[in-house]
Formats: sequence, structure tokens, C-alpha cells
Amino acid sequence: MKWSRRHILDTDDWSRDEIESVLETTGAMVEVLSRPVRKAPPLRGRTVILFFAEASTRTRVSFELAAKALSADVTNVTASGSSVEKGETLLDTVRTLEALGGDLVVMRHASSGAPYFVAERTSTPVINAGDGAHAHPTQGLLDAYTLRGALGDLDGRRVVIVGDVTHSRVARSDVNTLVPLGARITLSGPPTLMPAAWRCGALPDGVAYEPDLDRALDGADAVIALRLQKERQESGLLPSLREYTRVWGLTGARVARMRPDAPVMHPGPMNEGIEIDAAVAHGTRSLVETQVRNGVAVRMALLYLLAGTPSLEAA
Repeated sequence: MKWSRRHILDTDDWSRDEIESVLETTGAMVEVLSRPVRKAPPLRGRTVILFFAEASTRTRVSFELAAKALSADVTNVTASGSSVEKGETLLDTVRTLEALGGDLVVMRHASSGAPYFVAERTSTPVINAGDGAHAHPTQGLLDAYTLRGALGDLDGRRVVIVGDVTHSRVARSDVNTLVPLGARITLSGPPTLMPAAWRCGALPDGVAYEPDLDRALDGADAVIALRLQKERQESGLLPSLREYTRVWGLTGARVARMRPDAPVMHPGPMNEGIEIDAAVAHGTRSLVETQVRNGVAVRMALLYLLAGTPSLEAA
């Protein structure tokens, strides 16, 4: 299909065809990355600005590698050490970067909605690399691509998402991306770490909530463990980390309740020994490293689509 979106802010209003288009394009980027020279010219002469006002390693580095693999120039900007520390507003910062020659802005911010605010006020395409506890669309897309690679067609497949759903932008974007592809999502975790509306039954279509992790995992096709985001939590949401691990930690015994060879995923960074055992995180079912590798290809695909799909062949 012809790509028409100017920004990548979330996948909550995307059609299945749009998601499929990104996944198909990602496959082409995987081929580019398998070449002896892992580089193609679509973004030659363009500048991609990585504006990360919140700490990141995997997402920031994978966007940088993706942009460089498409021959773009890359400028990294963080809140620390920039004019943001001197009181410059978010919008003024982005307009300054645009005036300096930025052709596309990849933005991570601790405030939910910040990329939307910028996208409405600038002519430069914006990719949301994570905004507060709201959305992380590129993670949702790379998780979908990774699951498709492991399971094939996702129609009717049951995927368990376990952990700190309330504070997880990944959980929301996984739901928004996997459900249109036909997956059925089962959320599990402490009621205190579930969005109030979802906890009370107002769940999106294709999504269920099962607080008992053992029951949730019975016969599941895949599981995605979420990071326990202690930095975003208020006190009193959990009795203790030990209790959380005992009831909702992903162990080998729990993984064995799923279908044979059902994959285990985690968006990272992982709190090993809390939300997931080290043996599970690095075991034969784990696709954590595959997710990281696929992150570069998915982000290449999105940059390529926003650039108007020029040739991938070397000039």
C-alpha cells in the first residue's frame, strides 16, 4: 500500500494493512542488513535528529544504527547539556533543531503526549520513541515482527503480557499492534499495576485480564514480560519485590505451562530475578536478543516509509 502517514506517534488508529506494510518493509530491511555492506542510500543527504529527553540505550542506539544504515546524517540531542536545562521550552528546542537543518525528529520524552504536541506545531516528521507511560509504537511493531517470525500467522494466537501494565507504554503499543493482526491478548499482574478501567472490565476488544499468572500461561503461544517500573510508581502499589517475584515472576516452571517452544520476550532493560529469572531470560525460548536485532530493521522501515520509499539499491 502507498504510505500516507507523516508522523509515527502510535498505532492505536492504524489499519491492519498499515501494520502489514511496515512488517513487509522490515523484511526488506533485514535483507539490507544481511549484505556484505550493510548500507543503502534512501536517506542520503538528510539529517535525522535523535532528541531523547529521557534516558535510553536500546531505542536510541537502534535508531542511530537504522538512520546510518540508510545513509542519513545523525545528530544526538539530550535534555542534559542542552538549552532545555536553561529553561528553553520543548517546542522552541524542536524548532531550533528544525531550523538547523533537521529533516526528521525521533523523540523520547517523559511526558505523555509530548510527541503529539510537537507534531502539531512543526512541519518536520516526528517519530515517537516513547512518551511517558503512553505509547512506544516502534516497540509494538518490532514485537509483532518478532512474534511473526517465531509463530507465523498471529490470527488466534494467545499472547500473555505480564507485569506493570499501568506504567508500561510497551503494553499499550503491543495491544494496539497485535490485536489488529488477530492475536488475543491476556494481561496478567497485580491489580494495583493494571489500569483502573481495564481492571474493572472495560478492556479493548481482543484483550482479557487474568490475575493468576499460572492460569494465564496455560496453553499460551507466547509471553511478554514487562519491566517493573519502580521509578514511575507511587508507594504502596506492591507489598514487596519479593512478593511480586513469587506471584508474578516468570520462572522456568511457569514457562513450561505454555505450548511447547512458545517464545519468551521482554522489551528491556530487564530486572533479572524480579520480573524474569535469568535462566528464562537467556534460555532456549528467549527472543530478547532477536527483539533487539529486529529493532534496527523496524526503525529502518519506518524511516524509509517516511522518506517516500526511494530505492534501496546502492547508487
